[in-house]
Amino acid sequence: MPQSNCLTTPKILYIDDDPTNRLLVNRLLTSYDFEVIEAETGLEGLTIARNDPPNLILMDINMPGLDGHETTTRMRSIPVLERVPIVALTARSAKGERELALAAGCDGYITKPIDIDNFPHKIISYLEGHRDTITNDERQHYLGHYSHKLVERLESKILELEEANSRLQKIDKIKSDFITVAAHELRTPITLVYGYARLLQLVATETEQVEFIEGGVADLAGRIYLSVQRLNEVVNDILNISLIEANEMRLLQEPVNLAEIINAALQELNPAKNNRQLNISLERLDALPTFIGDKNRLRQAFWNILSNAIKYTPDGGSIEVKGWLSSTQPSADESPVSTSHPGEDNLIILVKDTGIGIDPLEQKEIFQHFYTAGDTTYHSSNKTAFGGGGIGLGLPITRGIIEAHGGRVWVESEGRDPVAYPGSKFYVLLPLKSGR
Repeated sequence: MPQSNCLTTPKILYIDDDPTNRLLVNRLLTSYDFEVIEAETGLEGLTIARNDPPNLILMDINMPGLDGHETTTRMRSIPVLERVPIVALTARSAKGERELALAAGCDGYITKPIDIDNFPHKIISYLEGHRDTITNDERQHYLGHYSHKLVERLESKILELEEANSRLQKIDKIKSDFITVAAHELRTPITLVYGYARLLQLVATETEQVEFIEGGVADLAGRIYLSVQRLNEVVNDILNISLIEANEMRLLQEPVNLAEIINAALQELNPAKNNRQLNISLERLDALPTFIGDKNRLRQAFWNILSNAIKYTPDGGSIEVKGWLSSTQPSADESPVSTSHPGEDNLIILVKDTGIGIDPLEQKEIFQHFYTAGDTTYHSSNKTAFGGGGIGLGLPITRGIIEAHGGRVWVESEGRDPVAYPGSKFYVLLPLKSGR
């Protein structure tokens, strides 16, 4: 029998984790010209109801996660759902179950299995304003019972979370220990191969006494040497991350000329040697005062940032490296930098490129361990080739080194666009009173 003519296609949201129940109710109500929307969990139902409020909600009680009582209580706190009728549709028929559901916020109570002939008429009656009721005394009694139930559920969930967190911490400790031990175990054979490859290269070069021959012994030894050098860099990165995670990175305290270490990093990267056509300029670095810190660690930090700029800037693009003191007014194209050391001078280094840019959602993630921006399908380990990548440790190590010096590092970019090339700006702030 079709629904009353005064109703025009009411929308019913049915929340139940059992697909068989959802199918039965959907077919039955659809035959009465109702529009039925299904949700499998309480959380899914909350999202649907909040975004597109229905005319009535059918609520199963026994569900994983948020059960029907908790979902109903949460819905009643959402303004757009305050007056939407919620009807419990459940197999629970024991004494007090109906009263508990109504106390939790339901407007009606229907037990399973449903009466196919009467069920649609009950739905119409709830849509037309019918509400099941309980006395105030019953409501108070069952609200108290419901409150105790919620506290017990909360206590159980907290215990589960604490146990899960404890397990995760143990697993993370095992992982960190394994990585550290594996890196140390790799270092010994790498060092031997590294040394012998270099020695073989030198001996072969002297023995051949001819110009460089591609595919010759000296050439092959040189390739082995470069490959082992790359592997050694990966091992060192892993060890550095382990030190940073354990808060055990120790810094040498020595005078540092930032212009010198940035120049040294650029010379080591040497993008021109790899046929990269980039315009790299250094401005105002020589005017910076001497900084007290760890020279080698800082060189590594700037090496990582510069390598990142080179990898994501296309040929013909530019990379600018500028430095100034926080007490100095920046020029028009430099953002003013707020410091966490008011009243003190801070060194600020800006590495600005005209590359593909970084998505705003990734600008914090790129400083997390093993995170790599963009598609890794065509990953390359080349440190200067356009689009080359790494294992996602360079920028996290940079952050660890800079923070160990009491500073901070961050990035600004309008977004990622491999066509328009919006570029990126990496800032490094180092307090003149630094180190630990």
